[in-house]
Amino acid sequence: MTEPLPPDAHALPVRVYYEDTDFSGFVYHASYLRFMERGRTELLRGLAGDQSELHREADGLVFVVRRMALDYLKPALMDDALTVLTATRELRGASMHLDQEVRRGDEVLVRAEVVVACVRDGRAVRLPEALRRRLGRR
Repeated sequence: MTEPLPPDAHALPVRVYYEDTDFSGFVYHASYLRFMERGRTELLRGLAGDQSELHREADGLVFVVRRMALDYLKPALMDDALTVLTATRELRGASMHLDQEVRRGDEVLVRAEVVVACVRDGRAVRLPEALRRRLGRR
């Protein structure tokens, strides 16, 4: 992933707390996964409402991370104000391919390519058409 994210990428502000850091004072690598999960959740919330509501209305529909590739470029520190950017790269039948970045100002700290599968009862199912239309406009 080397192309810049589009200007309409979903942006989520995140503050780094002590609990997000390791003994060195840098953000622990797994904390970025939580930050990016929140970014994806807020993107979906803005497009389709709460995931718990979508789960009920769509007979048990859930989203699961199928694949994630991360590139850690620079560390964040306690008290840093970060922004998690999330953009749709591609939509397939039962999956969303997303690009994410964690930034401090204009500085990219972490890049990720994420494949999220749409699942019901343990089996892949097609993304709901209404969500597909909304994601396709981002």
